[in-house]
Amino acid sequence: MLEKANSVNKALEDAVSLRDPLKIHESMRYSLLAGGKRVRPMLCIAACELVGGDESTAMPAACAVEMIHTMSLMHDDLPCMDNDDLRRGKPTNHKIYGEDVAVLAGDALLAFSFEHIAIATKGVSSERIVRVIGELAKCIGSEGLVAGQVVDICSEGMTEVGLDHLEFIHLHKTAALLEGSVVLGAILGGANDEEVEKLRKFARNIGLLFQVVDDILDVTKSSQELGKTAGKDLVADKTTYPKLLGIEKSRDFAEKLNREAQEQLVGFDSVRAAPLIALANYIAYRDN
Repeated sequence: MLEKANSVNKALEDAVSLRDPLKIHESMRYSLLAGGKRVRPMLCIAACELVGGDESTAMPAACAVEMIHTMSLMHDDLPCMDNDDLRRGKPTNHKIYGEDVAVLAGDALLAFSFEHIAIATKGVSSERIVRVIGELAKCIGSEGLVAGQVVDICSEGMTEVGLDHLEFIHLHKTAALLEGSVVLGAILGGANDEEVEKLRKFARNIGLLFQVVDDILDVTKSSQELGKTAGKDLVADKTTYPKLLGIEKSRDFAEKLNREAQEQLVGFDSVRAAPLIALANYIAYRDN
């Protein structure tokens, strides 16, 4: 993970350089290069390598999903959304650059993510690149990440939010981009349709797993341990898995999702599948 994170960080540093207008690029780099676990880029690269592709083939798409993830965090932290002051242990982007620049920097990262895939991906057919761009657009648009965000916002303060409703939010808000990361890597690596769908199921499970673990951490860890504000879901009266199921049943659900995710990797080369299994376990057992 450290080796891949270093490769991703270098690629991100090179992709978004300091140029005019300086302020917007400084804001983009402030959030993009502020650390983070780089789980999405790693999933993209690991899925590509699983089906016989190379890290270099997946790297532009891996950077793109991290740019989009960063954009979503920058916008999520804004006063009109979650109104947060802390992200990855540092002041949020709008606290440093102002709300106007934070919005525009997020927009710029979103636009550049697609440009980067289109221009920087080498050795892949144009047909697969077009498929990748379509897949990515769908997983972050009004049927993906945005759908999850808007239903989440509209659900605050609702007294009757069931498991199905909560699952819709998180399958779209969190799992969609994790799913996209894996599917992009698989397509770029040359996977056939059956392999892509197996990996899509794997990713959907770990995407939901990611959110269940996040909900548990929010009520069991401090802000210092998390690098972001702890307990904010409780304050906002958001429905979470611990709120609906309790901590222990939430942990059981996390175990089930991890198990079902890893079952999708049966039949793939076990050595090449090892990084994806390790990433699933990392998501399940992380503590921040």
